[in-house]
Amino acid sequence: MKQARPYPQVVISRKAARSLKAGHPWVFEGEVVRAEPAADGTPVANGGVVDVFEENGTWQGAGLISQNSKIRVRMVTRNANDRIDEAFWARRVAWAWQHRRVAMGGRALPGCEPDTNCCRVLFSEADGMPGLIVDRYEHVLVTQVGTIGMELLRPVIYPLLLKTLREDGQDVRAIYERNDSPSRAKEGLDQYKGWWEGQGAEVPETPRIMVVENGLKFDLDIENSQKTGFFLDQKYNRRAVRELAGGRRVLDCFCHVGPFGLNAAAGGAEFVRCVDVSQTAIDLAAANARLNGLEATMDFTCANVLEYLPELARDRKRLREEGGPFDLIVLDPPAFTKSRGTVEHASKGYREINYAAMRLLPRGGYLATCSCSHFMTTELLKRAIADAAHQANVQLKQIEERQQAPDHPILWGAPETHYLDFLTFQVV
Repeated sequence: MKQARPYPQVVISRKAARSLKAGHPWVFEGEVVRAEPAADGTPVANGGVVDVFEENGTWQGAGLISQNSKIRVRMVTRNANDRIDEAFWARRVAWAWQHRRVAMGGRALPGCEPDTNCCRVLFSEADGMPGLIVDRYEHVLVTQVGTIGMELLRPVIYPLLLKTLREDGQDVRAIYERNDSPSRAKEGLDQYKGWWEGQGAEVPETPRIMVVENGLKFDLDIENSQKTGFFLDQKYNRRAVRELAGGRRVLDCFCHVGPFGLNAAAGGAEFVRCVDVSQTAIDLAAANARLNGLEATMDFTCANVLEYLPELARDRKRLREEGGPFDLIVLDPPAFTKSRGTVEHASKGYREINYAAMRLLPRGGYLATCSCSHFMTTELLKRAIADAAHQANVQLKQIEERQQAPDHPILWGAPETHYLDFLTFQVV
């Protein structure tokens, strides 16, 4: 590369260069050979921009360095003409919002709100913003920052988000920061949460928000709920359950605040039983049922699903008390594994819950099942489900194989961005 660039340099191993060329955006601590100041003497700064070179002098791109993290550099561009300034980040924000408008703008249910009213606006590496998550809930953006680079860029990127969305006619007024994840410690960052009081942002009186998704109302507490407030990645998978639910008795397992169950009820289910281990989640699910006028066809149980399903299979009286037999079961468990080392244990868990569900379903019944961990690959999940079917002595007729919604884009070359698999079957 002949032109001079103003950034410090990180020299990486040949192995790391091969990974970058294949499309993966990370350089790990052990892959850094050395770091050098810029040509004008500017030193490497934690969270700052660095140029990345292979040992043979080949420029590989530019990224943000995290000196306290095992992921030492997160790439943001492979274009040597890019200067990492405000205009660069403005383009990234604009491209990300354009992606949501194109992928989701025309898919709203008839008579319902636009799908972009509640969606993920920025998805970290997949949108070229490594370590930054931004979810939109009607007029509020909820953010999570996981890297020192994005922490330092907040005063630049947040106003750009507000400007881009408002120029597109979107009613976005405030930003709430959920920077309370323990994982921030890996970057040397403190934990905190609260309203961002920067340029152009309002400060609402309450972190409670009424949102509408798929025509259904949800009362969210963005201050205390899981993640940023809601699991937006299942938006279209919930519609798939709605399409299957008409006239059926539905068991919604790991229901959280009830979105699958509510969609089933809205789709004409005869009855819906929602089950979750958290009493708080059950209370919120029941409140959301009342909010939508669906409480007459829904009921709620606080129980550990891993114990609850086998209990129903053993005790037919208990099954009838819970509203069964059921002919559609939804399994939306939390991630059973968050590391490669526990995948085998996780596979056993997925096999067990799917086996338990298949035992409860009659021939001709329906199963919707998923995994939300990228370590549990599509192939491993399918193998666990197939083993469960063999053990239950049933055969599965696949209806659909789905993934996360397109506002959580999958970046090819970065398998970590593909983390959600959702499959529906008829049991025959």
